[in-house]
Amino acid sequence: MQAEVGDRLVIKGHRTGEPNRDGEVLEVQGHDGKPPYLVRWSDDGHIGLVFPGPDALIERLGIPQMEVPEEVVVP
Repeated sequence: MQAEVGDRLVIKGHRTGEPNRDGEVLEVQGHDGKPPYLVRWSDDGHIGLVFPGPDALIERLGIPQMEVPEEVVVP
């Protein structure tokens, strides 16, 4: 897992019906974008140091999640 300042950290809900939790990465404290991350949680504004587990993912804001190669023609 690698993140940059401004990315969004998303933690998937652990139980059925439990919402995902997300926050903005304020600081990357590991080398080469690796954890831990200082995160401001969107639900309560709390800022904390996070060592993400396997239920976490990084969303790069402003960058498409999937890019279509130029050689693919869409009718």
